[in-house]
Amino acid sequence: MSIADHFPPPLRGRPFRVREALHRGVPASRLRSRRLCRPFHGTRCWTPPTSRADRARAVAPRLRYDQAFSHTTAAHLLGIPLPRRLEADRRIHVTTIGKDQAIRVRGTVGHRTRAHLANVVRSGTTPIVDPATTFVMLAAFLTVDELVIAGDALVGWLNWCAVDALRAVVRRHRGGRHVRKARAALAEVRPGSRSPGETRLRLVLVRRGLPLPSLNHDVVVGGRWVACVDLAYPDARVAIEYESDLHRSDPRVFRKDLTRGEHLKDVDWWLVRATADDVGPLADDFAERMRRLLTTGTAGRHDTRSRHPVATFT
Repeated sequence: MSIADHFPPPLRGRPFRVREALHRGVPASRLRSRRLCRPFHGTRCWTPPTSRADRARAVAPRLRYDQAFSHTTAAHLLGIPLPRRLEADRRIHVTTIGKDQAIRVRGTVGHRTRAHLANVVRSGTTPIVDPATTFVMLAAFLTVDELVIAGDALVGWLNWCAVDALRAVVRRHRGGRHVRKARAALAEVRPGSRSPGETRLRLVLVRRGLPLPSLNHDVVVGGRWVACVDLAYPDARVAIEYESDLHRSDPRVFRKDLTRGEHLKDVDWWLVRATADDVGPLADDFAERMRRLLTTGTAGRHDTRSRHPVATFT
């Protein structure tokens, strides 16, 4: 018989507060069992929380109705990409919405905000500060470029909110701490991005004076769809794909990438493959290469594979 069998059914399978267990008739001695995990003062759970999401759920029973997960904790729960340097921080951020006291539990960071500045959404039973407000809160932890990536995720592949919602929240926080950084990042947020790598690549190009590329562009030639590429300069017939490690390690993705490249060559498009180095130490060289390609492509000097008849052999 497991220890859970000695507890009322409503407490099984989820973290719970000691106060709730006592109220349901569980003896205090049973709550001191070493077979129960004690992730935070006053709470118990059945297995040790490993991920940040697990730790958030473990502290959730301590939250009042006016409290919700926020900042980097909300980002993790919403799926917003964060830099690796923040992965070691295991603290759980909780914001009190209104005038009541912030949470004071070891392992958590308590914040407060005025009632008109934040709303609460729920993932199942987990309360989270709304995505647009989370974007502004993240300005306290992220650089401008990292915040652009977060914003692109929110309005792009995560589809949590629209750019207008971000604008409204930034205006609402006018005069607040870090709002200038949030405003600067918002100016560069674009819908359509599908990964942090694509966002970094776009910023590398635009910051070095190149035109804003089309995002996730469908290449259509003669009414026929050819491929969808991460970034594109259609007038120069130049496509750019950001190649993460997945493209190298997954055979299926690798084969698909090769086929896409050949199909683009067939319709006289150049395909440029960019890696992490091209958005890092080699960014200047990459941007200069792209500048030369755009100049050449716009002038019409391009591949001509599709203009020549295909040779036949008998």
